Amino acid sequence: MSRKQKQPENNTPDHSPEVKPVVPWRIVYSRQAQKDAQKLAAAGLKSKAKALLEVLAADPFTNPPQFEKLLGDLSGCYSRRINIQHRLVYEVFPAQHTIHVLRMWTHYE
Repeated sequence: MSRKQKQPENNTPDHSPEVKPVVPWRIVYSRQAQKDAQKLAAAGLKSKAKALLEVLAADPFTNPPQFEKLLGDLSGCYSRRINIQHRLVYEVFPAQHTIHVLRMWTHYE
């Protein structure tokens, strides 16, 4: 007769990957962006801008909503549309986990 071997008890801790909480990005506003925020509120676009800022705080590279990498004077910056006329322009600093919002109004003025 064969003898059954007793299986050792598994007393080792679970080594599954640890789920880390998502730390929101810090958002810093330029003086111009602060002025633009007042214009957005007066134009009834505050809720749309706020929704975009919440997306940015979670992950500035989330797609959708679509973002564009800018060229020229704003090289290194990104933009997302608030509506057909207005856009949110921001710069990302990964080392500091910070987003610098430059503009939140039209780029046609």
